[in-house]
Amino acid sequence: MLPSFFIAHGAPLLAIEDNEYTQFLNHLGKQLPRPKAIVLFSAHWESPVQKVSAVDNYSTIYDFGGFPEALYTIQYPARGSKEVSKEIEKLFVEHGVPYEVDKERGLDHGAWVVLRLLYPEADIPVISMSVNPKLSPVEQYKIGKSISKLREKDILIIGSGGTVHNLGALKMGNGIGQIDDWALDFDLWLERQLNNWDLESLFNYQSSAPSSSLAVPPYGNEHFIPIFYAMGAADDHQKAALVHRSYRYGNLSHSVWQFGGKM
Repeated sequence: MLPSFFIAHGAPLLAIEDNEYTQFLNHLGKQLPRPKAIVLFSAHWESPVQKVSAVDNYSTIYDFGGFPEALYTIQYPARGSKEVSKEIEKLFVEHGVPYEVDKERGLDHGAWVVLRLLYPEADIPVISMSVNPKLSPVEQYKIGKSISKLREKDILIIGSGGTVHNLGALKMGNGIGQIDDWALDFDLWLERQLNNWDLESLFNYQSSAPSSSLAVPPYGNEHFIPIFYAMGAADDHQKAALVHRSYRYGNLSHSVWQFGGKM
């Protein structure tokens, strides 16, 4: 059975960079058993009701500005899977999760940057999923849990976001390896709770975690919450493993968490 993952998508520049993190994701894609399909919850697709994509062929969305022209020429022509989308719909009905089907939206950079680094050939079907920052962590976890059976069918479930993501605090002159204390403190707290699968503390991270208002600012929690969807998808085997962590710009985390045991 495949594990689920929380994967930081960092800045869009990762799509054209060669560094420690991009090399790790390249290797991870080769190391994982080849999935039948990929279900990805992206921080850059917010909706008040859970969205399930049912797209034949995805367009590539450039939901960013001010970056090198090379980024705007990248294509990630992934196809969808109506079969897997229907399976997700069925599971949502069984577990009482309200949802809507989307037949038009392409892949935002929270999805295609990660997917292109993992599977550059774009030859694995993708089902794109929205996130809802206004739901409680309990409800976000429940949505992930409701589709956990997909992992038994060799379907890879990913939450794409960032454990520490505060654009207002970035230090653009800082490279890899320079880490603000507050960012590291938050991630180390998170590591302890994830290793213990301490849902009570995690669900109350805003009051429990050090520097939570900096690491997960009130206007930017959409990047943190995909971790709850990914955790919920591994509720049947409550085991977490940090498989990569690095930083850019002083505090932008490149964390990758694996949930659900060994590959």
